Amino acid sequence: MTTMKQVVGIPGQEVKCRLESAPIPKPGSKQVLIKVVVSGSNPKDWKVPGWAPADAAPLNNGDDIAGIVEEVGTDVIVFKKGDRVAAFHEMQAPGGSFAEYAIAWDYSTFHIPPSTSFEEASTIPLAALTAAVSLNWNLGLPTPWLPAKATIPLVIYGASTSVGSFAIKLARASNIHPIIAIAGKGCPFVQTLLDTSKGDVVFDYRKGAEETIKSIRQHLKASNYGEIKHGIDPGIGESSKAVLTEVVAPDGAINLVLPSDWDTGAAKKTKTMVGAIHNSSVFGDARDLGLVFCRWFTKALQEGSFEGHPYEVRPGGLEAVEQALKDLKDGKNSASKYVFRIADTPGL
Repeated sequence: MTTMKQVVGIPGQEVKCRLESAPIPKPGSKQVLIKVVVSGSNPKDWKVPGWAPADAAPLNNGDDIAGIVEEVGTDVIVFKKGDRVAAFHEMQAPGGSFAEYAIAWDYSTFHIPPSTSFEEASTIPLAALTAAVSLNWNLGLPTPWLPAKATIPLVIYGASTSVGSFAIKLARASNIHPIIAIAGKGCPFVQTLLDTSKGDVVFDYRKGAEETIKSIRQHLKASNYGEIKHGIDPGIGESSKAVLTEVVAPDGAINLVLPSDWDTGAAKKTKTMVGAIHNSSVFGDARDLGLVFCRWFTKALQEGSFEGHPYEVRPGGLEAVEQALKDLKDGKNSASKYVFRIADTPGL
């Protein structure tokens, strides 16, 4: 077999996809060809075609891969044919995950243990690595392998999103506490991620910015946690500004996960683009960070100290991608990720 099925996004403001035949890609040096069992999805998958010029070529925008190694390129020493893996595909490069076969760099690929399903694994790569870039590349916070030894208050506005919840998981693994999580209808889910014995707490933004700010300050004061020096907007946007600019100290830092980009006031402003994992000319070269975290993901999954995000399997495999992206655009999901079992595609 030399061809495969893949889904491409059609440039334009309307979410439109096309299922088509395409050549099976070949892995280059330090690349891995993966037979995709499950593909994840992300909000960027419907946004990118809307940003593209009208005459741009349709593109397979899937970036979350879970499957089995089919072939490895030259200079790949960690992976071999038959390995169970998950991987972060390089955004807007050929070989995306909405397909029977996908391409990933070896440093953004990780083994998954038998205890981790392909569905769960497909929720991890892009969102968890985004959280790592935010926490460690931009905010300079401790890592799971060099955890914090002192109190570090951290506020995350949008904690039930996939990036927000992975930021909580990585922060906890790094002994960063108290975590001040802010969410809406996802509050019950966020509560399950927190360690209340270390001061972690979730507040409901639907009570209004003023009440949320008041509650955060009372919580910090009651246990003498000190000032918040680090805050994250995991892509929520301007609606997070009122709270974050008030509760993060003027000499602190607020990290904005793109496309969020607003004035952080006196606090230092940094911006996260997960493309840094694949060496971004604008946002830096975080390839080594990606490599180390990918190896840590395998270790933590095997130990049971780390897990993926809740997910919903969309019936129909690749044929389900278009409607799922429309539902993402319409905000129909909360605290979960849409995933696709490739074998469920009619005709495969």
